[in-house]
Amino acid sequence: MQTTTLSFSNLHNHGELFANLFRARKQSFIVQKNWDLPESEDMEFDQYDTPQSRWIAIHDLGEVLAGIRLTPTTAKCGIYSYMIRDAQRGILGGSIPQDLLYQEAPVEDSVWECSRVFVSHSIPQAWRRKVHFKMVEAMTGSARELGATRLIALTGATWPRWYGRCGLDAEAIGRKMWIDDGDFQCVSINLAGKMH
Repeated sequence: MQTTTLSFSNLHNHGELFANLFRARKQSFIVQKNWDLPESEDMEFDQYDTPQSRWIAIHDLGEVLAGIRLTPTTAKCGIYSYMIRDAQRGILGGSIPQDLLYQEAPVEDSVWECSRVFVSHSIPQAWRRKVHFKMVEAMTGSARELGATRLIALTGATWPRWYGRCGLDAEAIGRKMWIDDGDFQCVSINLAGKMH
């Protein structure tokens, strides 16, 4: 099992991995979860997939097992910044409630958003924990290299059950809310303890 952090400047070095990551996202979010998201050429994408973001692929023998997108909270592209902030500002059309955070969404160099997190449904249950640990390791390592001391994410409300097991120092920064197919909550992940 390998982890690769992709960017627009290095994706040419990784063959089909970038496209395969977006294909796996389509399978996870559009096919499995039935979310209404943009797609083209069998790939899921959105307005935050810009050169400002980074994508982490956990893969094995060409198959994408899991993925994560990291976007700086300082990102700007037209009217968009990053998903959590744009939801709070009401420009996502109401799919995510505007009151998802207790405070105003951060815009700081050291804070990055973690989004489009998925684990392939084809992964056997026996492998899932190992994949989760690889995801956390890659996510925190990549975020640190990008200068992040904190990540924010809109994640499943069951996060307290597995964040601690994976060694993440996290706290809720918003209320629990029902979105599409489940309960979600915004969390802040402190990377300060992982900076050494």
